[in-house]
Amino acid sequence: MRFAARFLILYGSQRGQAQSIAEEICQQAAEHGFTADISCLSNQHKYNVDREIRPVVFVVSTTGDGDPPDTAHKFVRKIKNKSLVHDHFSHLRYALLALGDTNYANFCNGGKTIDSRLQQLGAKHFYATGHADDGTGLEVVVDPWIEGLWDALKKIFSSMSSSNQQSADLSDCTQDNYHKNASGQEKNKSGLEVDLQLLKLSEVDSQKGKTITSDSSDVETLSTALVASLKQSVPPLSESVLNVPALPASYLEVCLEQVSTEGETVPSDKDGYREVSISKAVQLTQDDAVKNAILLELDISEQSIAYQPGDAFDILCPNRASEVEELLLRLDLQTQKNCAVQVNLLKNKHLPKLQPRAYSAASSSLQHPGKVHFVFNVVEFPACPEHPARTGLCTGWLADHVSSILRPLGTVPASEHLGTSSQPKVHVRPRPSSTFHLPADPSIPVVMVGPGTGVAPFIGFLQQREKEREANQEATFGETWLFFGCRHKDKDFLFRYELERFEHNGTLSHLIVCFSRDEPDAAGTVNTPTYVQHNLRLHAKNVASILLKNKGSLYVCGDAKNMAKDVNDTLLEIIGNELQIDKLDAMKIVAGLREEKRYLQDIWS
Repeated sequence: MRFAARFLILYGSQRGQAQSIAEEICQQAAEHGFTADISCLSNQHKYNVDREIRPVVFVVSTTGDGDPPDTAHKFVRKIKNKSLVHDHFSHLRYALLALGDTNYANFCNGGKTIDSRLQQLGAKHFYATGHADDGTGLEVVVDPWIEGLWDALKKIFSSMSSSNQQSADLSDCTQDNYHKNASGQEKNKSGLEVDLQLLKLSEVDSQKGKTITSDSSDVETLSTALVASLKQSVPPLSESVLNVPALPASYLEVCLEQVSTEGETVPSDKDGYREVSISKAVQLTQDDAVKNAILLELDISEQSIAYQPGDAFDILCPNRASEVEELLLRLDLQTQKNCAVQVNLLKNKHLPKLQPRAYSAASSSLQHPGKVHFVFNVVEFPACPEHPARTGLCTGWLADHVSSILRPLGTVPASEHLGTSSQPKVHVRPRPSSTFHLPADPSIPVVMVGPGTGVAPFIGFLQQREKEREANQEATFGETWLFFGCRHKDKDFLFRYELERFEHNGTLSHLIVCFSRDEPDAAGTVNTPTYVQHNLRLHAKNVASILLKNKGSLYVCGDAKNMAKDVNDTLLEIIGNELQIDKLDAMKIVAGLREEKRYLQDIWS
């Protein structure tokens, strides 16, 4: 007996990441010879872990202060029921992938809560739990975890198949409907003995449609004449191997809902979004820069939105109008533009909502009361066979959205104060950080590493520190170091004049910059630093002293895949050289800095 290689995927998602990963696992399953069923943990009518004998894969995110996602609350309450016995889930074999962010408290606690409770109730792992960190890039853990999942599933299915075969063999020995008697005849359950030698299969005379049976009068005819029909065929057709294509299963569902007005979908208040005006838009780079960086100023004065430097804001953007038009055309719904069109993919593939984009605040409310700034690069994708040249969904939309008020760097608009009715609007939601803030004690020294737009939160830090110094001139403030990098000094040195002002008035103790694409100066300087990690290495003793002796804090903001990894490797090198220890011991020191919240990252992939 063959055991079907079918398993169950359950996900708990707050912002769609866990759902996307779960769906990716589901899609990959077929490539590895498995069949996967998938469900959100909130849909408890679609699964029953109390009796589930298939392997189960959980993908669970974390929200708030280490809480399970909203979609997992009912499930968590159910398994936390104190009346459940200690072996309630002894039948369950599962694997769990937890998602979290080390920049926030209680890393991966949503998944850890489910994991520990299942263990308490007797469930067993068939694969080690994975803890993916959005702070360093989920893919660093997610990709290898999924890659190893397939071998783990093969092993658990092999084990289950072996156990099942043993049970089947035992059943065959004890529950066979027939057994042979001493004379070589077989006896069925009713005790009727039948001489196998008397039974002969009927032969069909296909030309006459007659049935020929055995001469024995004690045996009834065992077949009737075969006649070709819509339900059955006769030789030679019946003996042929035919592959008849099946009608494809439905995969798309479209629902229409009449709406009273046209326009973009407005998010509900319960999602926490507020509509605010964009009061200013400034291009921070020269026209010939490789990337186009734009600073936006949002007017939040009427929304009572509080934030600190280091917090972020979620921005909602709509789908491209051209892509919506193309989809309506493909679905033959061009005439239904006044309807809300809900498109769902069937077979557990419910299309995920367009996710918000998070941008770090690049300002302090002490410096800009009632306002918040953020900065972004307009992402550009070159043309390829699959699609023409295009911009990133959110950054491209924002750039177009503010084109009417966008002004070049260093210019003053004809009218600085536009009426709010004529200002572009955007829906935002604050996304507070629990840790990525300046130390509560201003005497603690800080090192900030932020190339490109990664400098954004540190502009807020320095604006905050500048105002604090003005208000508390007798107080002691620790050193502030900023390591910044860009391609060209004269093209994309973001916030150059503001940073130089901070350095001039003492708010910023050390401004260390590098330009990766500029030619060496006339003096022909050898080994000119190219990237921020090179400057960190040049100032290794200062960095080590701040972190190891003065109990300072290190902040890193920017690209996770390259820059953040290179900075982390350089930090390990600096600590190893300073303390004369090997890499493993240096890694322990760095882990300690993370635990103490003195090595903090705000990074993206």
